[in-house]
Amino acid sequence: MTAAAETFSTRPTDRSRSRTLGVVRLQFMNTQTFVWVPVLVLGGAWLVTLLIHWIISASGVEGPMFSGGSQAPLWYFAVVGAQAMNLTYYFSQAMSLTRREFYLGSLAAAAISAVGISTVFVLLGLFEQATDGYGINGYFAYLPWIWVEGAFAAGLTYFALTMLAFILGFWFAIVKQRFGPLILTTVLIAIALLLLGGAALISLNGLWPEVWMWFVDTQSLGLTLWALGFCAVLAVGSYLTLRRLTS
Repeated sequence: MTAAAETFSTRPTDRSRSRTLGVVRLQFMNTQTFVWVPVLVLGGAWLVTLLIHWIISASGVEGPMFSGGSQAPLWYFAVVGAQAMNLTYYFSQAMSLTRREFYLGSLAAAAISAVGISTVFVLLGLFEQATDGYGINGYFAYLPWIWVEGAFAAGLTYFALTMLAFILGFWFAIVKQRFGPLILTTVLIAIALLLLGGAALISLNGLWPEVWMWFVDTQSLGLTLWALGFCAVLAVGSYLTLRRLTS
């Protein structure tokens, strides 16, 4: 193959990569969605948690205090996923971007934001360990069960859960755009009923001890790998749904 032919054959790939990066830039034009609001949610949850821990400590209660407040930004990333779809999809189609380019670019933007907020989470956890929970034995980001495999594993767990929330929010927004709010609501109710049915089945068969033991044996890193695999499955499903969405 000649040099000219090689150049010609790589142009479509290079063009697609450039357009995908363009979607990343497009998503980050709305810095509130991907940057400032997640930071504000994390900072607000941290401040509220710290004040609660300080009040408890001042009242004379002893022992370590752990909080689940650090999960607040994870839930918000479902909203980020929905906004990433609703606010930019039709604009991207007007720019003649393919659905594949739009989807990969949106996932890349979410991954960048998730890495950033996971880094903040890890740094907070390390600081809490170094200061014995801000000197009051209160912990916001450092949760022993998540950190048992180290800082990197804790950050990976936070990243995986963040991406899982984003993909779910993105997929739900696609379903709403394609089928309407009635079908989306029906799907959400069906999912809730399936989860409730699964919990009822486990309860009726007395399997909760085995379930909790599986969680303990798998540990946080193993569950994180399961979550990443689940993210991949959901990503494929949401992309296939997006391909059927009319412009």
